[in-house]
Formats: sequence, structure tokens, C-alpha cells
Amino acid sequence: METGKIVFEVEGGHELKGEITPQGAKNESLQILCAVLLTEEKVTINNVPDIRDVNKLIGLLKSIGVQIKQKGPSSYEFIAKDIDIHYLETPDFEQQAASLRGSIMILGPLLARFGQAKIPRPGGDKIGRRRLDTHFLGFQKLGARFNFDADNHFYNIDAHNLHGTYILLDEPSVTGTANIIMAAVLANGKTTIYNAACEPYIQQLCRMLNRMGANIGGAGSNLLTIEGVSQLGGTTHTMLPDMIEIGSFIGMAAMTASEITIKNARIDQLGLIPSVFQKLGIQMEFKDDDIFIPKQESYEIDRFIDGSMLTVADGPWPLFTPDLLSIVLVVATQANGTVLVHQKMFESRLFFVDKLIDMGAQIILCDPHRATVIGLNKQIPLKGIKMTSPDIRAGVSLLIAALSASGTSMIYNGEQIDRGYQYIDQRLRALGAKIKRVE
Repeated sequence: METGKIVFEVEGGHELKGEITPQGAKNESLQILCAVLLTEEKVTINNVPDIRDVNKLIGLLKSIGVQIKQKGPSSYEFIAKDIDIHYLETPDFEQQAASLRGSIMILGPLLARFGQAKIPRPGGDKIGRRRLDTHFLGFQKLGARFNFDADNHFYNIDAHNLHGTYILLDEPSVTGTANIIMAAVLANGKTTIYNAACEPYIQQLCRMLNRMGANIGGAGSNLLTIEGVSQLGGTTHTMLPDMIEIGSFIGMAAMTASEITIKNARIDQLGLIPSVFQKLGIQMEFKDDDIFIPKQESYEIDRFIDGSMLTVADGPWPLFTPDLLSIVLVVATQANGTVLVHQKMFESRLFFVDKLIDMGAQIILCDPHRATVIGLNKQIPLKGIKMTSPDIRAGVSLLIAALSASGTSMIYNGEQIDRGYQYIDQRLRALGAKIKRVE
């Protein structure tokens, strides 16, 4: 098994204390950054997370000709005036795009503005099949013609005559919806997207594009209407805090019996996240826009009203986000009670539970989608082991497990964690965690 060069060494069993501020939202930034390609004018973006996937995308934008100026630790100015569309035909581009799943998001804006684009099959997480059909079917409905070159795995797309249309998405894909929105804002006529994703990230993208001069209605619902305009202007945009980090920190506080305040959490944008953690028995108080988690020696999982066992499942927004199910699963191992975790949207995301079982957790993996977790009420702490992170979210779940465990854990393939969480070791050390990065 090939592992990366970064290893996190975690000495568990220490209580944490203090304040932590979530980074800018990773999943929002991948689409917001690509939207700068829709205008020649200056776009300023604040609260950009300093993480591997985002930095790779900024590097890709620079390579295709976007002028980029860093204004502060998390603020950038972008001017996409002189775009080199032919860069997409170079081996450099193929290498950059293939290593970053988010590279698919440059297609919509490039098709809208230049009428053409090409891209290799993107890379990213190993969490089962993640189809790109939704993106391409949407582009086709808008009038794009594309072919897949099976020999070099490139998608070539010609979109010189994009026109508004009615699109019923086969699944409410967040990236698919964002890509189609960006392709449609400059198309001729009216586009209607039904079964659209309505995540806060999509709402943010719509608000940003409307400030740039787009005409998008229905953001926050699953029915979007877009009246095409001839051009867009510049704007300033600030990313939401990362809701996955916020959920991770809530779980971390409970598992380590720590008192933690999560600052500037944009509680109004968190949907079901706080209430799902409350069902696991985690107490929290909302103070202005901060979430205060008091020190809790134990937390008890709720049951449904009829006394039956709690099930936590994911689904498209406004249901619970799949990115936090692995955190719920880990947190449940130390709760008092039993919960069924049902991962509906991806088929390989629960396979990391073997590492938790090795640490002493009581988990029955029913099938690729469901795991039953029997909480030990912190009677038997998890024990530190050596393990490898399979994907971003499982990586942080294992990190949280390691913080609560007795003994020392080694988490290999730490690059996966760096893809989604900025300076995670430094920020946790500031709370009192014993965590070292070993190259």
C-alpha cells in the first residue's frame, strides 16, 4: 500500500481547551474561485482556506492566465483578462487537472466565456464512484457538443452556441449544479434547473454571480431560473466558514471531554448539523455567532420517540451532509448508546471503520452503506495504533479518534488531511493537543 510522506503523530488522552476559528469553506471555494473566469474585471475573494486542493486550483488558474495577487493571509485578487485557452492542450495542464477533482469546475465558466474547453478525467478522493454525467448532460442540454477521447482520457467540448433550456438534473449534484449555473449565466435566453442542489455553497455562488450582474432566481430552492446576460463585472466575495470543520470540532470537543468555543460559525448556515450532534447527546450553547461546547464527561445518544434506535443518515441539502457522517460514527464510539449510521450517497466511505475496530471501537459494518456503532460510554478508551488515512473526511475522523485514545497513534498519508484542513496540527496544538507532523 503506497502511503504519502506526511505522518501525524498523536498522543491521545489530553483534554483540550480554548477557542478555534473555522477556515473558509473548502467546498465553496472550489466553485467560487472558478467563477472568476466569467469576467475580465477584478474579483476579490476573502476567507480563502490555505489547503492543498484550493492552492492547486489557484495554481491552475494562474497557469491558464489569471493574474493573481495575494492581499492577505486569506484574501486574493483575480483578474481573468488574458486567458490562454490553448494551455488546456498541454501536458502540464493534463497533469495539473488530473490531480485535482475540483478542476472540473473550470469547464462551465470557460464554455460560457470562450465557447470551448477540454479536460482530462479528474482525480480526487477514493470514496467510490463519483459520476461526472450530471455536468456533461447539463452542458449538452445548453447546446454544447462533447466527445470523450478514450485514448488519452480527455473530454473535448465545443459550446459556441449556448442557449437557455429546461434541465431536470438526474441527481442534485453540488458541483454539477454550480458548473451548469456558470455555463448558463452568459447563455442566450432563460435556463431552468430543476432538482438543483441548494447547499449554502450554491446559494453563495448565486449571490456572488448576481452581484456580478447575473440574473439568477430561486437560490436556496431546488428550482433555479437563470436569465442569460451578455457579460459580467467584478465583485468582492467572502466565503462562509467550513461547516465540515465546525462539525469536526463539535465532535472533537465531546470525545476529548473538552471545553471549546467555535468562533464565527455562521450558525444560520449550518442546517441540521448542530441538531444531529445534539441527538448524540452533545451539549452546546449558541452565543451570538459562536458555538460553546461545555466539558462533558459522558454523552448519551437519543432514541426516537417510540423508543427505537437512532439512525443518522445523509442526503442532499437541507438533509445532513455526507461529509460529516464519518465524524458522527467516530463520536458515537464513545457515546452511551447505539446508533445506526447510514451512508446513502457514497459507497466506500465507511470502509475506514476497520481502523476504529483495531482501536477497540464496537462497530458492526453491515454493508458498504451501513454501520451500527455501540457506544462504550468512555468506559474503555480507544487505544492508539498505526493507521493510514483513505480520504479527507475519514482522515480527520481518525485524527479525532487518536486525540481521544490512550497511547500514541501514527496517521500515515497525512496529505489527505492537508487537502481539506488548513494547519490542522498547529491549530489543535493551540488548544493543547499533543500532535506532531513528521515528514
